[in-house]
Amino acid sequence: MSSISSTFLLFIIFLIGISIGSFLNVVIHRLPKKIFDEFKTECNESNDPQKNNLFGLGYLIYPGSSCPSCGHRIRSWEIIPIISWFLIGGKCKKCKTPISKRYPLVEFLTGLITVFMVHFSGLNELAFWLLLFVLILIILTVIDLEQQLLPDQLTLPLLWLGLLYHMSVGHLKLEDSIIGAIFGYIILWFVFHVFRMITGKDGMGYGDFKLLSALGAWVGWQMIPIVLVFSSISGMIFGYFLSKKKSKDNPIPFGPFLAFSGFISLIWGEKFLYMLDLIISQLQIF
Repeated sequence: MSSISSTFLLFIIFLIGISIGSFLNVVIHRLPKKIFDEFKTECNESNDPQKNNLFGLGYLIYPGSSCPSCGHRIRSWEIIPIISWFLIGGKCKKCKTPISKRYPLVEFLTGLITVFMVHFSGLNELAFWLLLFVLILIILTVIDLEQQLLPDQLTLPLLWLGLLYHMSVGHLKLEDSIIGAIFGYIILWFVFHVFRMITGKDGMGYGDFKLLSALGAWVGWQMIPIVLVFSSISGMIFGYFLSKKKSKDNPIPFGPFLAFSGFISLIWGEKFLYMLDLIISQLQIF
């Protein structure tokens, strides 16, 4: 395949990726709202059928997109990935309410990651699984940053998909994947309760347990320590630079750092372990 045709193919894949990113934005916006609405409905014990009609995946496509401030129905040309945000100046066409930069950023990031995954593994089944893994992590990361929430609707399917991944194209034994899921949950559960006994405070949420459990299903129990080390170091660095801007009442979520470390571990974890083994073997010589 010539370089021109390869570049054109990657460009088409990028366009597909930013379109997927547009859908991710819908999930990021609507899934937490659905969860909060369900919670309010349960608390109010409402029998209103419109309020209780919250199940299934229909909420992701209906009703159509509209401005949350004025209800302006967004037209087709206003939802073109990336381009529309700049065309309308990052504001609602009607009420001029600012539209978050998150929308074009998620679309652009998804496009880049889609290209990377295809370039990394080719157009094959492996690329599909890896891309599915990363797309769910993107949704979880943004929701956790915005809402301090890691929904079960995403973490639990991510866990089961990790097991299916290793039953199809993954390189791990299924038992390593299952032990990874168990170990991932238990280790953060243990840390959570030890921290609470010492400080009397909750250091993290139960969603973090489930996310690490899901990551364990994908990367295996062998990589769980690496994921924890990477996420802890990156979290401490990030927290250090933002310590003056964040208050105790507005803690930094741990989920994004787990997601980033899980991605790094799945893609480059084996190479990292191999290099670490070489370094240890060289030290033993001396």
